Amino acid sequence: MSADELIMVKDVMKKQFDMVDGVSTVRKALSLMQHVDTKCLIVDKKHEYDEYGIVVIGDIARLVLAENRSPDRISIYEVMTKPAVSVHPEMDIRYASLLFSRLHLSRAPVVDHGKVIGIISYTDMVMKGLLKLA
Repeated sequence: MSADELIMVKDVMKKQFDMVDGVSTVRKALSLMQHVDTKCLIVDKKHEYDEYGIVVIGDIARLVLAENRSPDRISIYEVMTKPAVSVHPEMDIRYASLLFSRLHLSRAPVVDHGKVIGIISYTDMVMKGLLKLA
């Protein structure tokens, strides 16, 4: 692999994402969602030493919709995954894809110096990254 073939997470990630508080209801979090194309919500840290969480739309479908639970009575923290598995912006997308495969992830926050700077998904890696390699 040459340096020309190296495509990093930061090259294909989505830079716009939605951050919510874990105590928000599912309905409120979804109503505030501005970047639906990310298909997830990042759950903010409660304090400096906490970890980020993530809620993908599939979690809400499986744990709220399919179980006929009220989105007004369920908090985000009840359906989130925490800590969220994150990736570094300078990770090669091939390694990110391998990580996703091994951990059965569909998307992950991109974290740099302790702050979320984007979201990466298989779609981003394949449609933006693989096409660049061609």
